Amino acid sequence: MVLTAPDWLLDALAARYPGCLYRVPTRDRLLALTLDDGPDQQSTPLILAELRRHGARATFFLISGNLRNRGQLAHAIVRDGHELGNHFTRDRPSLRLTGEEFEDDLLQAHAALSQFGPIRWARPGSGWYSQEMVRIMQRNGYRCALGSVYPFDAVVPSVSWAASYVLRNARAGRVLVLHDGGARGRRTARVLARVLPVLRQRGFRIVSLSELVDRPNGAGGPAQEQDHRAHPGGTILPRPNLTAPPEAAG
Repeated sequence: MVLTAPDWLLDALAARYPGCLYRVPTRDRLLALTLDDGPDQQSTPLILAELRRHGARATFFLISGNLRNRGQLAHAIVRDGHELGNHFTRDRPSLRLTGEEFEDDLLQAHAALSQFGPIRWARPGSGWYSQEMVRIMQRNGYRCALGSVYPFDAVVPSVSWAASYVLRNARAGRVLVLHDGGARGRRTARVLARVLPVLRQRGFRIVSLSELVDRPNGAGGPAQEQDHRAHPGGTILPRPNLTAPPEAAG
């Protein structure tokens, strides 16, 4: 059985390497839902329908290159009360970019995405990052966000697996990462149809990142921000000064 990293490990790493959000320590029954790689003409409407059906909110990390002829979907996301996040201009590992290229990519995506609403969060492509990348995001008014429940839905094409993983690992204050776009997005809609009613029965409220972080009585403890090499919600590999691509790192 593959499990999400335990909270104590996230907290320890966060205290040592501040910089990126994985979870928010809280006793409130809140889960933040994040969705990567949209918008998509077929799958985004299906996901939005499930969120409406179950009274859930989410942060959609959109790729600006996917906006062409799809601006109405970004408007629909905002109109339904969801939050937009910056997932850069195209689907590629952000860590492979130089600092200048990374900043250009961030700002190009911001120029396109900010037409639809305010944007506070950025998520590097492929979930790998360095301290330099975090500094660039912060310098441009962004906060870095990854996650703490990641069912590997980008590589494991199973609705049953993803749904089971989410339900096993749902904890107050955690950040769930799923994917929009094509077959992945259609699977996500089916995963949400399974897990949202169960989570609601368990007393959870599904919210956006900002709703989780800005809840009354605090903005989260040490696990809110971490600065180390990591994949969202999965394996944690501390490396505060990483500059090489994942496959080249020792």
